[in-house]
Amino acid sequence: MTDARFTTEGSPALVLSGEGERPESVEIVGARARVTARLTGRGKTWTATLPLRAARWGGPELPLPAGSYEVRIEDAADRGIRPPEALPLTQLGTLRASLEGWTLRVGPPIDPAYDSGEGQDALERRYATRPATGFENAVFFESFYGRNASCNPLAIDREVARRAPGVTRYWSVVDLSVAVPDGAIPVVEGSPEWWRARGAARLLVVNDWLRRRFSRRKGQIVLQTWHGTPLKRLALHRPGFDPRRTAAVVRESRRWNILLAQNPYAARILGKAYAFLTRPVWVEGYPRNDVLTTGDGTATREALGIRPGERVLLYAPTWRDDRDQIVDFIDPVSLAAATDAVVLVRGHSRTLLPGRDAEGPRVIDVTGFPDTSLLLLVADALITDYSSVMFDYSVTGKPMYFLVPDMEHYRGELRGFYFDLAAHAPGPMVRTQEELVAALAAGDTAKYASRYTQWRDKFNARDDGHAAERVVARILDQGFIDA
Repeated sequence: MTDARFTTEGSPALVLSGEGERPESVEIVGARARVTARLTGRGKTWTATLPLRAARWGGPELPLPAGSYEVRIEDAADRGIRPPEALPLTQLGTLRASLEGWTLRVGPPIDPAYDSGEGQDALERRYATRPATGFENAVFFESFYGRNASCNPLAIDREVARRAPGVTRYWSVVDLSVAVPDGAIPVVEGSPEWWRARGAARLLVVNDWLRRRFSRRKGQIVLQTWHGTPLKRLALHRPGFDPRRTAAVVRESRRWNILLAQNPYAARILGKAYAFLTRPVWVEGYPRNDVLTTGDGTATREALGIRPGERVLLYAPTWRDDRDQIVDFIDPVSLAAATDAVVLVRGHSRTLLPGRDAEGPRVIDVTGFPDTSLLLLVADALITDYSSVMFDYSVTGKPMYFLVPDMEHYRGELRGFYFDLAAHAPGPMVRTQEELVAALAAGDTAKYASRYTQWRDKFNARDDGHAAERVVARILDQGFIDA
């Protein structure tokens, strides 16, 4: 039997110990993170200390993402190493953890008193009935339901920090594995601090629906940046009439004061899809795309371990309504070998939690990378399907390839399109990986030059590297926060 305990000495860790010869390696392995133990002892006993923290992409060490992890001990059965006694759910400061057999479960550091339906109901009631006192000079940011700090909210955060350093900046996060910008305060979703910050901030900047119960007080402003120019139909325009969905869409859009759009086309579509027809729509370009004009990808390439001069292909498909994980339309290992390139695999944010990292020579799964814009900056070519990333990557003017083996199913049954992608795509459309490899090898993008120019004129006219400046200038001019 192996002994096990949790410790907070130094930082939260799982400590395993046993008798006999020390194992060669001990790891905890999850879908998006892996930690290797520090092993000590070479005599009659051994100890493996597994920090419940990890660093990725050259960033800081942060608590492990919430989820289940397998504890792996090399040759455990042959060495007679058996699972330890179960460890109950334990509060470890920056996270909570439990151990059962060789399965480690990690969760966000929410007080157990509130981590229940009854506890959350109590916090919701407190939030909904809070007294009508003044607001904090603060912004509450949320991106992709707190799964990362990225997209338009991140770019706006950076400009707020520059223009109005005295403003408090809260970031909604699913757990403390999510890195937030310097100077910002992370608040874990569902915690008392999260409920309080969302109710006290004068301005909320979000890029998706506001979850849980949201009650906007008089004087509080919600800036909905959304997260892409739409190709696929959304909200009220999705196929099939569902009265519950219609009610939910209208209820959600009434929570917003202002909608940000990348271009006039998106402003028109989003306004109709969300019944947002009588309130302001700011057409300022996308702040998240500023870096595509002004940025340098050197640091990102180094963080990803990509050598200078290596060709980089970014595969970034959208999510599917009929599956949880990223589509399997390419074999990234064989694509890397066939193209002599590094292949970055970027799943949609909705596939981050249920998915698992792709692995292999010259393959880097960057689904968990915090900022898609930096990946677009380093990619020499984009491979996508129906993702709105196509409207962002075109800012760079670099080649795009559209891998669409399920075009008829997606267009006819899952979502439908606002325009004919085949007639306007600024790059080759292919059905198979073999066709993709051939198109990449041909490099014949000149014949798409006219389409590409028209595309950029329509969708990227305001993506000039100054969108965040314009948005924050309007925020300050209208007194939503004080500089």
